[in-house]
Amino acid sequence: MIRHLANAVLIPGMLALMAITASAQEQEPDVDCDNAVTQMEMTYCAGEDYAKADEVLNALWPEVVAKAKDFDADQGTIYADRGVPSSFEALRASQRAWIEYRDRQCEYEGYEYFGGTLQPMVGLQCETRLTEERSAWFRSILTQQN
Repeated sequence: MIRHLANAVLIPGMLALMAITASAQEQEPDVDCDNAVTQMEMTYCAGEDYAKADEVLNALWPEVVAKAKDFDADQGTIYADRGVPSSFEALRASQRAWIEYRDRQCEYEGYEYFGGTLQPMVGLQCETRLTEERSAWFRSILTQQN
């Protein structure tokens, strides 16, 4: 009986809390990133910068993939004949390894401020920097002649 009563109270309460949390997360904070002052604002802005950098990288990715696949098509069966990955397969493996590297590197850089309010911001700044570097590399690939 007590168990059923507890469930009758806990479950609706948890659902209400989840709805409130989801609603709060959907609202964009009103932060002027050019004049961020508090650590919360600066961390928020670092997240915004990373989101923009990631958006650019993700927009470039299909173009880089298409270029690699075109290159592979021009090469015929040379990769399969030699039992090595295609240019596209190597690119995909490289991107997966780069993502792992970026995540671990930025985790490491944030550890200088482990447990402090700077840790998330430093990690996000690192992710932004490395993502912008990767985007620059993608752009260089797109301008190269095969």
